[in-house]
Amino acid sequence: SMQRRLNKMVHSFHDHRLLALIDMKGFDPKEVSVTVKDGKVKVVAEHEEEFSTSRGKEYNYKNISQEISLPSGVSEDEVTYSL
Repeated sequence: SMQRRLNKMVHSFHDHRLLALIDMKGFDPKEVSVTVKDGKVKVVAEHEEEFSTSRGKEYNYKNISQEISLPSGVSEDEVTYSL
């Protein structure tokens, strides 16, 4: 299940200090932007699909915008992320 997989991922990061785990299912890595500035990590992702139906063109749009403050004592250049 998805929850079991997320729990396994959290435990695999146990040696590092994990700040956040965000479900990015359905997003292409090119659609995800991560910036670290002013003591915060900002994650923004946008996905848009266009498809044709019998009624014409339809669009599916979703986005994520999340900002997480770095714990005190953590330098911005220590932040790493992976998708």
